[in-house]
Amino acid sequence: MTDLKTQHLLTLAHILSKGGKHNFVNVTTTSLGKEIGKSQQSASLHLKELESGGFIERIQSGRKQSIKITHKGFVELSTLHNLLSKLISKSSNSLTFTGTITSGMGEGAYYMSMKGYTKQFKSKLGYVPYPGTLNVQIKEKKFSEAISQLSNYEGIKINPFSDGKRTFGWVKCFKSKINNKVDCELILLERTHHDTTIVEFISKHNIRKALKISEKSNVKVKISILDNFS
Repeated sequence: MTDLKTQHLLTLAHILSKGGKHNFVNVTTTSLGKEIGKSQQSASLHLKELESGGFIERIQSGRKQSIKITHKGFVELSTLHNLLSKLISKSSNSLTFTGTITSGMGEGAYYMSMKGYTKQFKSKLGYVPYPGTLNVQIKEKKFSEAISQLSNYEGIKINPFSDGKRTFGWVKCFKSKINNKVDCELILLERTHHDTTIVEFISKHNIRKALKISEKSNVKVKISILDNFS
């Protein structure tokens, strides 16, 4: 690719979104500035630079202007698109980290055994979880931050419900495997008392017994991540 700046590419993308691949479209520097997060003056400069580089054509009529992307400009966008598509397709759809088994406050067994949840677990996961959750403390900050971003993904959504007295929040489940042996689900809760370094898992098995692990045991966790966002 040529030495186009990111803002130039965003400008081209905005023109493309307006229908400027084959047709001249009306673009104001004020609206363009808002779209790319720059001032009206900066947006005007970007258009001048793109025009001088042969990436767009402009027709000026008084204070109005119509713009169309040239073949050269479209090639730049296509090249970027192909590059990003390859990178995204090759990116891993899983997250693997190590952590340490830690005790919770006993709330997992109570909440995860409520009918409003268990009915949905049965229909969406195919099983009713063993009472309680397995708590894992993440060792590295980069992984706890990555886990916190999972809330942006769809996962398997367990919807909130009410028992007539109070409302219980949603739960998002992500298929996981611990120590390459036990299948389980990482759960993200709409409401939790844990900080981001503690993650919880449910399974149809008693994970501790199945893996013969106890407090402070180290485990390896692999989480599958769906590409679609919520």
